[in-house]
Amino acid sequence: MNKIGIIGAMELEVEQLKAELSESRIVKKAGMEFHEGVLNGASVVVVRCGIGKVNAALCVQILADLFQVTHVINTGVAGSLNAKLDIGDILISQDALHHDVDVTIFGYRPGEVPQMGFREFQADQRLAALAKDACERVNPDVNVVLGRVVSGDQFISSKEVKERLISQFHGDCAEMEGASIAHGAYLNGIPFVIIRAISDKADDSAEMDYPTFEAAAARHSAALVKELAGKI
Repeated sequence: MNKIGIIGAMELEVEQLKAELSESRIVKKAGMEFHEGVLNGASVVVVRCGIGKVNAALCVQILADLFQVTHVINTGVAGSLNAKLDIGDILISQDALHHDVDVTIFGYRPGEVPQMGFREFQADQRLAALAKDACERVNPDVNVVLGRVVSGDQFISSKEVKERLISQFHGDCAEMEGASIAHGAYLNGIPFVIIRAISDKADDSAEMDYPTFEAAAARHSAALVKELAGKI
């Protein structure tokens, strides 16, 4: 039987999903609350992992070990790196990578974790297609695209950094958890997909845009995730 782990970094990203759970119980581990229940007919565990890559990776491992989840969905917000991705749009991951890993001195590519043999963590194609279809059903006025998530332990609010992430990694959006969730899911053999609603343009306007659009972005993502959970 499928059991879906649903991860958000912040409370705003998961509070609506937790409120809609039925038959729920709460398990506390590593400072996180795992809400296990039923969402849109699917068995799920919804959790706020906290911000940053370490929190995200720990969360995936707990979902694998304690709950034996069969799929992982990461929902949240991100800054756009793609000129065609505007605030309010939604990106579904094709892949994800770490933009703050640098072992190039030993011949690895920027973003490549040593000894893994690859740089990009591939999202599950079926989950990505289902997520795109779900978004088009529940958010018909929202532009949804497939693309690359790049992650690091920093909030991107500099035009210079943004341009580097585009040129060096060909990223479509930047945030702080997705690649670690992808990394953890890969190591545990769990299919994953990352869903990111665009809350800012990851440039000098990011601090101004983010608070304004975060709530609407999280709302659209929650509707998408609920629909997706019922289709897996």
